[in-house]
Amino acid sequence: MKELVKFIAQSLVDNPEQVQVNEIEGEQTSVIELKVAKEDLGKVIGKQGRTARAMRTILSAASTKIRKRAVLEILE
Repeated sequence: MKELVKFIAQSLVDNPEQVQVNEIEGEQTSVIELKVAKEDLGKVIGKQGRTARAMRTILSAASTKIRKRAVLEILE
């Protein structure tokens, strides 16, 4: 999951080397924290949050396959 989010985020931003992904695993749920450069935050969120919502949809589809819930948090 962590690698999936990192790949998508690095593809979207201007500064891919500043993308940081941290995964906090629980028993049933994984929280994936995404941190990007301040100037790239808008690109990751997208207009009206569409890009962020799309990333969350892809993440939930992938996490369903491994029977675990994943939550994406975009940090500033």
